Amino acid sequence: MSLQERLPVWSVSLGCPKNRVDTERCLGSLGCTIVPVERADQADLVLINTCAFIESAVRESLKTIFDALEACKDAGRSPLFVVAGCLVGRYGKATLAGEITEVDLWLETASMAFWPSMIQERLFGQAIRAQGRLLSTGPSYAWLKIGEGCRHRCAFCTIPQIRGPLVSDEAQALREEAKTLVDKGVRELVLVAQDVSAWGSEKGKSLCDLLPTLAEIDDLTWLRLLYLYPSGISEALLTCMRDIGAPLLPYFDIPIQHVEPSILKAMGRPDTDDPRALLDRIHAVFPDAALRTSLIVGFPGETDEDFESLARFVEEGHFLHLGVFAYSAEEGTRAAGFPNQVPKSVATARRDRLMAIQHAVSRKKLLASVGSTLPVLIDSAHPEWPTLFKGRVWFQAPEIDGITYISAESSPGSLVQAEIVESIDYDLTALELP
Repeated sequence: MSLQERLPVWSVSLGCPKNRVDTERCLGSLGCTIVPVERADQADLVLINTCAFIESAVRESLKTIFDALEACKDAGRSPLFVVAGCLVGRYGKATLAGEITEVDLWLETASMAFWPSMIQERLFGQAIRAQGRLLSTGPSYAWLKIGEGCRHRCAFCTIPQIRGPLVSDEAQALREEAKTLVDKGVRELVLVAQDVSAWGSEKGKSLCDLLPTLAEIDDLTWLRLLYLYPSGISEALLTCMRDIGAPLLPYFDIPIQHVEPSILKAMGRPDTDDPRALLDRIHAVFPDAALRTSLIVGFPGETDEDFESLARFVEEGHFLHLGVFAYSAEEGTRAAGFPNQVPKSVATARRDRLMAIQHAVSRKKLLASVGSTLPVLIDSAHPEWPTLFKGRVWFQAPEIDGITYISAESSPGSLVQAEIVESIDYDLTALELP
């Protein structure tokens, strides 16, 4: 096979949007024409970018690998079979290669810059320097990964072991990538990292040094930040965001994880203060801010009283969007060895109760938008109804929040004014205005 040929590729990215960016950058830097195919047994290159953050993610990654291998075997096909990402980072390629011998190439996260050249060598017998990105998110939005690794050492988390310490991407390189994406027609950029608020801290810089250079890109409609640690949301950052204004959205994704100081301390979180004070500071600068958070229930030592305190906090209705995770004791983490492990059934019941509380909170908040006029960014067309689309209003982040179903005469990538006519659970429906 030569670099001039079209390359049929079946790829899948499991887990977080950061993995998606890694896959897009790798495929876009192969220096050949990529032809996406629907099944692994139709491909000349199979690329599976894995997640291994928790046990269920490990199981999903392994199932995806074995299912694809089986499909190729049944079809008598032998594509270059590549497995990359966190599964390799967590367990090591030597261990995995000994267990799953059918995989041709294991790519560790530590060698991510060399993924394209390693694949080129196996496919084409040579490596050429190429740089690009093959978008998989459609015309409306794209993820912009701004750093690798994490500077925190939370007791429940495997990420520092897998991804290493914080390494922030250079501002100029990020601006160039962002501009390229916008020039291709992308309307929204979503900044992602393990802790977006920590960008540049290992180099004596701050997020305030990056945001203005991105916000001034012509034709960028929305700029959204995901995953801001509570300890990283300083008065200086809030002031910076306020001064920038549009296209930066007043959307705050803050993984609080818990509200009880004793639990936060046991988790090893960098901020154990009452999160209500932080939320008050945000609302003082952005009265209409949309807030999202994630919580962990069933952490070792969480008592009934601790959980009830957390439940009351959720009932207060601070968050438009909320995710809850039942604690999972992960091999290699400090928390896995803690005493007073909470039974899985208790943690699951606590998760379900919090989600029921939040369902009512989100429903009430979304009902308040019915009758209003808001811009809707159209993501995709409905496969059966030619004038029905899936889109989002500004307080709906792609792939993690609800969506807005909109009846319109537009196309994906368009930003249209619409009347919000209905709220259904976590979603909205809207009509494009003439």
